[in-house]
Amino acid sequence: MSAPIVAAALFNTVMEAAGHRCQCAGQCGNAHTKGKGRCPHEHDGYTSKHGRRVRLIAAPADPLTSAVAAAGLPPAELRAWCLDCLTTAARAAKRQLPATSTDQCGLFDL
Repeated sequence: MSAPIVAAALFNTVMEAAGHRCQCAGQCGNAHTKGKGRCPHEHDGYTSKHGRRVRLIAAPADPLTSAVAAAGLPPAELRAWCLDCLTTAARAAKRQLPATSTDQCGLFDL
């Protein structure tokens, strides 16, 4: 199994807990019916017979966690994600956030 150059022990801890399989259970919007509710992508596996190689990453369970906050998380708060699921889950989570106010409360009123 391939592992990153940095933080390999942390990566291996997360991957072993996940069984070297993406832990997305539908957060990306896909029901993952082929994987019985969990993404079927496995680390160093392939997406299909002629597909690309899958590289899982250890990332926060909450896909909106900032990179700075994620760097300090313990292994128990990290999940194994394939990039497809993580990217799509982050987009879906951002869509669920409340709209930001465009009202500047008179900041530039003269």
